[in-house]
Amino acid sequence: MSNTLFEDEIRLSNRPLVVSDIDEVVLEFLDPFRSFLESRDHVLLPRSFRLTGNIIHRATERAASEADVKDMLDAFYATQDRWQTPAIGVVETLRELSKQADIVFLTAMPPRHAATRRALLDRFDLPYPLLASEEPKGPIVQRLHAGRALPVVFIDDIARNLQSVQEHAPSCLLINLMANAEFRALAPAPADCVHIAADWGDAAKAIRAHFAR
Repeated sequence: MSNTLFEDEIRLSNRPLVVSDIDEVVLEFLDPFRSFLESRDHVLLPRSFRLTGNIIHRATERAASEADVKDMLDAFYATQDRWQTPAIGVVETLRELSKQADIVFLTAMPPRHAATRRALLDRFDLPYPLLASEEPKGPIVQRLHAGRALPVVFIDDIARNLQSVQEHAPSCLLINLMANAEFRALAPAPADCVHIAADWGDAAKAIRAHFAR
């Protein structure tokens, strides 16, 4: 399954567009991933805003290699439906926003795990179209929006993804949102043009204000 195929399946209406990341934004990621690691005798330490170097074997106290971290993430995504739950307020907020706008999920995850994620999202009443891609997010948002004279919003927890969208869709309202406060304190600061949302309620206020302009 290619990312292009996913994009071709999305049909937008003549309404504003909200594109949202999933991990740490729509679904809790760090806390569930930490629980997953503990089930495999590893711990995740909040020492910096990255996984490699911070995942430690409980007995040996050795940091997992980059390749090991990649394998752990792949195993986690394969079983994500056993671990992940919605972020606080997201289900209700997106339900209300969907009355005004099209909503699309854009997740930085290998597309082979998209079917599992789709089923998980549907289980939590998050039925919005899903794109799963490991490509930069800016060009994807640019292709989705296609220069329409309508408001567009992008929500993500990672500064480089927000920057990518800023470069390719400069009219976009950029929102930084992250569920885990512990790791959020370690994250690089986003650009000045990015709205830093405390929670989904705060994000919704900024989105509605953007729509009203």
